[in-house]
Formats: sequence, C-alpha cells, structure tokens
Amino acid sequence: METVLGIDNIIFIAILVGRRPKESQKKTRNLGISLALIIRVLLLFSISWIMTLTTPLFTILEQTFSGRDL
Repeated sequence: METVLGIDNIIFIAILVGRRPKESQKKTRNLGISLALIIRVLLLFSISWIMTLTTPLFTILEQTFSGRDL
C-alpha cells in the first residue's frame, strides 16, 4: 500500500511540475516531494498519538470504547 501511495504522489507531482515554466520545475518538484514527505511523517506521528488514547470515552452494552478503538 505504501508503494502504491508513493507512486501516486510522484505521478501527481510530475503532472503539476510539467505545467510549470521550465526554470521553476526543479524548485517545484523539490517542494512537492518535501511536502509529501513531511505530511506522511506527520500522519504517522498522528497514528502513534491515536494509539495512546486508551481512556474510555463512552460505554455501550457494558463495552467501553476509547479513542484508539474508534
């Protein structure tokens, strides 16, 4: 799944870079790849944070649910 999403990002960035003027394509490509990497790392950190949410939020039929369960 990670490989497919990575290739998808590269294709999208390549399409956008192709529409830019020749002199700004390298800068745009570097910016796009950097932002994609930063966003992916932030999403991974957010998943790690969600896994720490173990305090029960509500109970249904004697079953408690936490942020991690949701």
